[in-house]
Amino acid sequence: MQEHGYWGLRLFSRKQILVTGGAGFLGSHLCERLLADGHDVLCVDNFFTGTRDNILSLLDNKRFEFMRHDVTFPLYVEVDEIYNLACPASPNHYQHDPVQTTKTSVHGAINMLGLAKRLGARIFQASTSEVYGDPTVHPQTEDYRGHVNPIGPRACYDEGKRCAETLFFDYRRQHNLNIRVARIFNTYGPRMHIDDGRVVSNFIVQALRGEPITIYGDGSQTRAFCYVDDLIEGFVRLMNTSDDVTGPVNLGNPVEISIRQLATKIIELTGSRSPLLSKPLPSDDPLQRCPDISMAKRLLDWEPTIALEQGLQRCIAYFDQVLRASA
Repeated sequence: MQEHGYWGLRLFSRKQILVTGGAGFLGSHLCERLLADGHDVLCVDNFFTGTRDNILSLLDNKRFEFMRHDVTFPLYVEVDEIYNLACPASPNHYQHDPVQTTKTSVHGAINMLGLAKRLGARIFQASTSEVYGDPTVHPQTEDYRGHVNPIGPRACYDEGKRCAETLFFDYRRQHNLNIRVARIFNTYGPRMHIDDGRVVSNFIVQALRGEPITIYGDGSQTRAFCYVDDLIEGFVRLMNTSDDVTGPVNLGNPVEISIRQLATKIIELTGSRSPLLSKPLPSDDPLQRCPDISMAKRLLDWEPTIALEQGLQRCIAYFDQVLRASA
C-alpha cells in the first residue's frame, strides 16, 4: 500500500479516478461502474445539465466524493486517471449558450490535459459522432474526416469537440501524454433529461403523456442507438487497454433504424395512442448516423449486447416512474 494525494492509502489495484461531468447522464453511470470496480471516484460537475438526483445514491459511499466545479477553470487535485465527460450533449442544452459550450469543450480540455500532464495521469476524452457532421460516408469509420458546417447552430458542439480532439493528440505528440479518445454515437437509457430534446427521450415522454410524437422531416433519417450500459463498458475497456491504443474509437450500436420506425416501436411498447406530427427538419441535422465499430471489436473486443427493444423497455420504465413522481 502507498500514500497518494488527499485520499490517503489505497490498494495497488485501486485507482483514484476523476470524472468530469460526473453528475450527468453518462457520467453518473460511469461513476457507478467505477465504484463497482473498486475504485475511488471524484465526481466534478457544475450542474448545468447534470443533477444531484443522478448521484444521490452514491453520496453515502465512502469511496465517492463530489465537487461542484466548472471545468473552464483550472482544477487542482491528485488522481490516477481522468475521464473528461463535461459538456452539454443535447441540442436543446448546447445551443442554449453556444459560447459557453465551446468554452467547455476547448477550455475544459486544456485544463484537464494540463492536469493530466502535471500528474502523469491517463486521460479519456468523451468525443462524439458529431465530429463527422452530416456524413458523406456511411457507416462512419474513424479515418473519415467529417462534413461539418463550422458556422451553423450546431457548430459550438461539433467544432468544440473537434478542437478538443486536436488538443488531445497535440498533447500526445508534444508531451507524450497517455490519451484515449472515444467517439460516442447516439446513446440512451435511464437518467436522460426529460426535456433534453433527444429523440428517444422525446418520443417516450410524448408517448407516455399521450401527446403527438414530433418527427422532424419525413422520418426517413436514420440513427443507431446504443444502451448506456454497453457504452460504459466500452469506456472502461478503452481506458484500460494497452498504451499504444489512443483512438479515436467509435463506440455505438451499428444497428440502424429510421426515426419513423423508432416512433412506431415506442408507441407499440408504451401502448400509446399518440399520433405522429411532422415538423420541418432542423438546420444541419444529419440524415444518417451509424458507426463502423470494427476498430472497437478488434482492439477492445467490444460490441453492444443489449437489443434496442430491451433497452427501450428499461428506458420507458424509468420515464414512467419520473412522470408519475412529478404528477
